[in-house]
Amino acid sequence: MWYLCVFYHRLLDYRRSEVEALAELFGACKQVEQDEDGGKISTCSLQWKLPENHHADSPFHFVFLPSEETARKIANRSILIKGIYELWGHATTYEELEKAVIEYPEERKVPYLTSESSFRIIVDSFGKVISFQEQTERIKGLSYIPFKGRVDLRNPEHKFWLMETDDYGSNNGLPPVVQKTIFFGREVGAADRKLLPTYQLKSRNYLGPTAMDAEMAFLMANQGLAQPGKLIFDPFVGTGSILVAAAHFGAMTMGADIDIRVVRDGKGPDCNVWSNFKQYGLQLPVSLLRADNNLPPWRPGLKEIFDAIICDPPYGVRAGGRKSGGRKLLKGVVGPYTVPDEKRFDHIPSTAPYSLAECMHDLLDLAAKMLVLGGRLVFFYPVVREEGSTDAQYPEHPCFTLVASCEQILSFRYSRHLLTMVKTGSYTDEIAELARKKHVEFKENHLKWLEDGNLHSAVFTPADSLCGQSKFDKDSKPKYRGKYV
Repeated sequence: MWYLCVFYHRLLDYRRSEVEALAELFGACKQVEQDEDGGKISTCSLQWKLPENHHADSPFHFVFLPSEETARKIANRSILIKGIYELWGHATTYEELEKAVIEYPEERKVPYLTSESSFRIIVDSFGKVISFQEQTERIKGLSYIPFKGRVDLRNPEHKFWLMETDDYGSNNGLPPVVQKTIFFGREVGAADRKLLPTYQLKSRNYLGPTAMDAEMAFLMANQGLAQPGKLIFDPFVGTGSILVAAAHFGAMTMGADIDIRVVRDGKGPDCNVWSNFKQYGLQLPVSLLRADNNLPPWRPGLKEIFDAIICDPPYGVRAGGRKSGGRKLLKGVVGPYTVPDEKRFDHIPSTAPYSLAECMHDLLDLAAKMLVLGGRLVFFYPVVREEGSTDAQYPEHPCFTLVASCEQILSFRYSRHLLTMVKTGSYTDEIAELARKKHVEFKENHLKWLEDGNLHSAVFTPADSLCGQSKFDKDSKPKYRGKYV
């Protein structure tokens, strides 16, 4: 059945990907077989439509879902969906809307109009404000619908929405409107509006400079299909923001970080990664390890234990990556050493810079070994726009298929892409060699900052020194995309 899906107007590139991930989580996705190098893989695909004359960035989308129960589950779990509605009618005028609602099948309307039920009508708009008086007039204009139940504004059994979008001008940060559209429908499911305020970072017990925003952490957990019974791993755990989101959805969690002061000590016994889980009454992580992504601690033969790996690798904008060894050790100036037993508790191992190219190779290799078949790898990847460049080049691995790529523009030149990969093949020695060759090819064909780890200077270099302009060209900026897009 076709439903009206209304999104919040933010993170536009993430919206459909999140819904498709949740549809797969709840078993509602149509499985599409695709050929890839002679093999078969299954990918999730939903049918989407835009209302007539609506821009692709409009918050109003039609989506086909197999049942109302599935639509409700997706809406209740989603971060970017405002609500999913059974559409009784839509038109460009209120006269046409009346005709559309009257023509909607009677058997679909009658169960929600009975005298035993309670209801509420909500008037909403996109891109403009409707006064209380205008809302009242619009509700009175729906008198042709035979509501027999009692009105309950606090806890109604059924909510009906009258949504309107109109020409609200241009250059206001919103997608252009070609024609006025009015929607009327019954709410099937809506997002939990208390979720993000509850988990907002400003109320978090323990924070670090690179703590993941709560909204983005929950989006990543949805992309990773976090749910009870699944084990989620974050190899760059930091203060645990991503694992907190995964634990909220009932998943078991496990994390690692190279900085032992973060995972073991924090800022004290009551202000550390563990206290973040206790703050929200969540299941504590299975374990937090001091581990190096470049030198994984897993014993030989241990493989395929994680259902998802979700992380935000260090790519050098706010914090650079580090690996074990130290400059002198890596250069051979000093040899390997053993820490005396009496100094091990307070010992902080020396580290060296960890380039993004090497980090990507190690992350994909770890995921290929440790993820179960069908498991998901979800991570952020930075992209710096160069003059004349078009599509972004992503790291690849023979074991994985890229199923979603969502862009978040952060500055004039810099954006980060949330990549979601599904493991479709088992790890073997032949796969490892093929992956090594892809890694070499990736480094050779990519930008210099990837290997140098100098992304910070690439991001914050003034635009005029790059483009030969004395000031930023405002005409080159997208007209209706805000900083959260």
